[in-house]
Formats: sequence, C-alpha cells, structure tokens
Amino acid sequence: MKVDVFSLEGTKTKSIDVPEQFSEEYRPDLIRRVFLAFMSHNRQPYGAFPEAGKRQVVNIPKRRRALKTSYGHGIARTPRKIVWHRGRQFGWVGAFSPNTPGGRRAHPPKPWKIYDLKINIKERRKAIRSALAATLDQEVVKERGHEFKHLVSVVDAKIETLQKTKDVVQALHALKLETELTRVGERKIRAGKGKRRGRRYKSKKGPLLVVSESCPLQKAAASIPGIEICEVNKLNINALAPGGDAGRFTIFSEKAMEKIKQEQLFMNTRTVAQKAAPKKEAPKVKTVEKKTKQ
Repeated sequence: MKVDVFSLEGTKTKSIDVPEQFSEEYRPDLIRRVFLAFMSHNRQPYGAFPEAGKRQVVNIPKRRRALKTSYGHGIARTPRKIVWHRGRQFGWVGAFSPNTPGGRRAHPPKPWKIYDLKINIKERRKAIRSALAATLDQEVVKERGHEFKHLVSVVDAKIETLQKTKDVVQALHALKLETELTRVGERKIRAGKGKRRGRRYKSKKGPLLVVSESCPLQKAAASIPGIEICEVNKLNINALAPGGDAGRFTIFSEKAMEKIKQEQLFMNTRTVAQKAAPKKEAPKVKTVEKKTKQ
C-alpha cells in the first residue's frame, strides 16, 4: 500500500510504501476494549473516612438494672445517644447506625478497591495497529467528524523543524485544513455540574501530528486549539482513538514513518524475531543399516 507525501507548501512530492503496521484489520470492538482499559488506569481511588458516622458516644444497655438503660421504654433497639436526661427520663437521638441521621454508611466506597482493567500486550499492540490502519481510511476519518478536502497522512520531515506558531498555521492552511481548524476552534459551555469542577468548556479533537522525536514543533504547535503533537514511540490508543472511536485525522512526518518501519514499533517481538532470523535447514537424519546374522 502506497501513500502520498506532501510538502509544507501543500504539493505532492512522492509516494512511499507504508509500514506493515498500517495493513492491520480494522477492529473497532478491540479498540474500544483497549481504550476502556487505558482509561481505567487513570481513575483516582477514593473512599470514605473510616471513622465517619462512628464518633458518637452510643451506649444504651437493654438490661433491667443497668445504668441509663432503655429497658421498659418500649422503643426499638436502634443505637442512640443521650441529648438530655432528667433522672431516669432521657432524650435520645438515633446515631451511629446507617438508618439514623449522621450515622455511618452501610457500604461506603473503599479506597483500596482496584479499578485497573487488565489487557494483554498483544491485544494492546494489535489495537494500536488497527487504529493506525483506520487513520488511512478516508471514510472512517470522515465518519468521525473531521472536515477536509483530501486526506493528508504523511508530510515532509521539515515540519519537525518549524519553530513559530504562525509557520505551523501557514503549513496547515497550505494542506487545505482551514475548515478543520475552524471546526476545532469553536468551544461551548458544558451542561451540568462540570461547569463548577474545572471543565467549563468543551472543545473538539483536531488533527494529531506525529513526530519522530523531541523537536521544536512540539512547542510551536502547542497553542493551536485542537492540535496535539505526539512522538511516534509514545503513541497510545487514547491519542489515535479519543473516546474509543478510531479514525482521528493523523499527520505523520516522513521521519516518523521511517522510524515505525525500521524499529518495528507496535509489532509482536516474537513475530519480528522470526522474520529477521535466517531460516535454518532441517537436520539430516542418519540412517543406520542393521546388520544381519549369517
């Protein structure tokens, strides 16, 4: 499978063969499964204070001659605390028990609960390869909501050397991504309580720029709304398929494509070793002739 390489001026320069990783079968079910496992690792543990609702003095014996007893009062055995008393006349208020105001919770959340979901290494790598293949499928990318005239997947390696934000914006306009930048530049106010919790605005995901290594482009494009920059060896399912939906508009630098091919990223190590190792000839079996007695 071949893909076109574009210059920073938006012109097609050549075509290259894509690495083997981009020929994986598109598996949206596997991508969603790995995404949920990825997000579970970011979940913050929480729990109730162990002594919450248990700090009241509750001691009401039910025996006949005990001190401050509730024997003979015809009341339920719900734990109570004494608010006032006049001789053997007491003013009780329910406490400590889950069915009382201010009491403990019956089954509070436990901070030691483990939320992490396990995922096999081969499944995770296969999901990343499937998400990489989806970035080259124009129908899947459009279905995700991206707006573009033609799918630009690989750009000249010079894009990694850009040091100014205006140069990055100019290059994206040359690649005919004006409508995409306009789409991700809009934001709306979130509905609900999230407005009070540090996430007042909702914005859309824009193009993902994949570079080969740490470069000036990471700082130059950081302030453009919707644009994200990621090093190729740090790609994950959240960057390629935000929300578990594959088909994000992804632009690879030419050097990043070469690095994927040379280092065999996201491939199973055993499969790579088997392909790289020379084929061994089958050992020759020696035949021993049996001696016959005369």
